[in-house]
Amino acid sequence: MARQQGLYSAFDDVVLLGGVRTPWVDYCGALGQISPIDLGIKVAREVLARSGVAPDQVDSVLAGSVAQASFDAYLLPRHIGLYAGVPLEVPALQVQRICGTGFELLRQAGEQIGLGQAETALCVASESMSRNPIAAYTHRSGFRLGASVEFKDFLWEALMDPAPGIDMIGTAENLARRYSLTRAEVDTYALASFNRALAAQEAGWFADEIVPVQTEEFRLEGYRARGIQLPRRIASVAVDSHPRPTSLEALARLAAIHGGGVQTAGNSCAVVDGAAAMVVARRSNRTDKPPLANLLAATAVGVAPEVMGIGPAPAIRLLLERSGLTLAEIARFEINEAQGAQVLAVQRELDIDPERLNTCGGAIALGHPLAATGLRLTLTLARQLQANHERYGIAAACVGGGQGMAVLIENPNYR
Repeated sequence: MARQQGLYSAFDDVVLLGGVRTPWVDYCGALGQISPIDLGIKVAREVLARSGVAPDQVDSVLAGSVAQASFDAYLLPRHIGLYAGVPLEVPALQVQRICGTGFELLRQAGEQIGLGQAETALCVASESMSRNPIAAYTHRSGFRLGASVEFKDFLWEALMDPAPGIDMIGTAENLARRYSLTRAEVDTYALASFNRALAAQEAGWFADEIVPVQTEEFRLEGYRARGIQLPRRIASVAVDSHPRPTSLEALARLAAIHGGGVQTAGNSCAVVDGAAAMVVARRSNRTDKPPLANLLAATAVGVAPEVMGIGPAPAIRLLLERSGLTLAEIARFEINEAQGAQVLAVQRELDIDPERLNTCGGAIALGHPLAATGLRLTLTLARQLQANHERYGIAAACVGGGQGMAVLIENPNYR
């Protein structure tokens, strides 16, 4: 049998010291006007405090955001590091693998630590879907008389992959046909995502991983202050806004995005804003605080663009093949719900027990702030492993353009 292609990185003595995220808030909601840099600073400061890591112990800052959501977007990783208190001498790197960005941050942090380049890395992912620009790429030289004006909605246009000539929803419809998925099956899965997320929210499950966001200022000696300004009459944002009660009847009434298809606004990922952060470190140098998880391995693979949503399946297969584990040994899976048909196709392809998949709900109910999702999935997964006294977990996501990423973590307290 030919060896499966893709990137595989194994990590020894690398741990996730801690993680945190903002609430995921609906498009154009309470976080809609906040720069992703400032959301990133918020979670960076909080994760260092919760992890017991002084900013001057950070050797590398890795940060990611997919959209150009502010005029200073190029400076996102550097400003997050500086305003989080990391020393001026510590370099910062912008990382982007679209929906796999959060996982790519962890992969690169693990490799830097493994190579001896860093002992502690600060990983931050922040996404403002609301601040995606209305943009034009062809008017630098001006506007000719009678020529078309080519300003377009970046958020909408970015959903189209020009290589196969279809949008992201179309790639899920291709998987629905390939795996004979019906509209009723996809809606039933979406309902389960909402119900699981609501149950977790009502039980207070997410509270321990969320830092409330409020109006505040971030100061940096010798430089201009920056900060977060919430809308008037909103003092704090502390919970995910998208989970809501629904029913199969309500979901069935929604029109398909493509005629005759299975995907609707109700069974696709919610569009939200948010940020997440993790501290990654060498275990042998961090004996003062129990880690959240052992980071064991990560993979990145390519798949056909027209079925990009199947990407987690080969990414997980490669992870298992190279790590020597079996599917049965993985207690929990967190796989991004880009679309209902997409995650169901991955589940069927790998024959994953649905009771081990996205047990606290997923992006259909919670939302998918592109770069930040991978860190959220890993954080939620690590907390589940500890809460349920289980050993191994895998988090994964598909990536637009035809890729997949997955990470393997271990409960450090498993006996």
